[in-house]
Amino acid sequence: MQVITNLNFFTKPLHAIVTQGTFDGVHAGHRQILSNIVALAKKKKGKSILVTFDPHPRQVLFKDENSIRLLTPLNEKIEIFREIGLDYLIVLPFDDSFSKMTAPNFVRDILVEKIGVSTIVVGHDHRFGQNREGTFDDLKDYAEIYGFEVIEIGAHDINEAVVSSTKIRKSLLAGDIHTANLFLARHYSVTGKVVHGKKLGATLGFPTANIEVNDKAKLIPANGVYAALVNIDNLTYKAMLNIGNSPTINNASWSFEVHIIDFDKNIYGETLTVYFVERLRDEIKFDSLDNLILQIKKDEIKVKLILNSCDIN
Repeated sequence: MQVITNLNFFTKPLHAIVTQGTFDGVHAGHRQILSNIVALAKKKKGKSILVTFDPHPRQVLFKDENSIRLLTPLNEKIEIFREIGLDYLIVLPFDDSFSKMTAPNFVRDILVEKIGVSTIVVGHDHRFGQNREGTFDDLKDYAEIYGFEVIEIGAHDINEAVVSSTKIRKSLLAGDIHTANLFLARHYSVTGKVVHGKKLGATLGFPTANIEVNDKAKLIPANGVYAALVNIDNLTYKAMLNIGNSPTINNASWSFEVHIIDFDKNIYGETLTVYFVERLRDEIKFDSLDNLILQIKKDEIKVKLILNSCDIN
């Protein structure tokens, strides 16, 4: 897959099979659209092309709100798109000026003149252009003018629920990892660097790696204790994850820390990825460290049982 950040260096293919959007999360519905354009490009001997934006439009349009938390920052999306088999990822810089581009100008200047779209595939709720003014019906009108084909993919349902990035965000913030992973069609993950902490875990007999999350806009699931998988240097390990303020420990600050089971290596400064498998419980304030240690031991037994059913290689 080629990543294009400047359309002046893009050569229009003979058959450009295109889709467009932010695709945050690259969830099951997104994958249906992307798989469709990859298959269609192969059938027509063309090229599959995803047009997306960076930064996320809401980060530009709602600066003061500061509420958008991303499921997949651009670097994560690139790796997923590569695995899906896209030919081109076109990343358009999104700023105040770009946000004012009207729907007809976007179609004419970007999709037609710069990319040479022959077929565009979109989801059931696709909108585009300034203030999201462009609709599917508008696309069909432009298709007649410029001579390209439009294909609409219906809503992707799982257990009769329509999959969406918004629903995944809400699930993660509520600690509902099961639903989030089901909609994503993979384990939700967070990547970060191992930094020095207060070494509280080691004093309890459960040394932890304190993680500094790479992307500040990355959505962190609800506080609590989780069964997780951890990838370090392309090797995967079973782990127990705690997110929160460790209420039993006085003056403990918020942390994202992981106890890697049966692991004893110095990994300070290393970058690792944590995959969320299942949420065990909320954080609890215990009346003594002994009771906290007893609960952690119970948590570890439960984590091992959960992860024994996971294929970690």
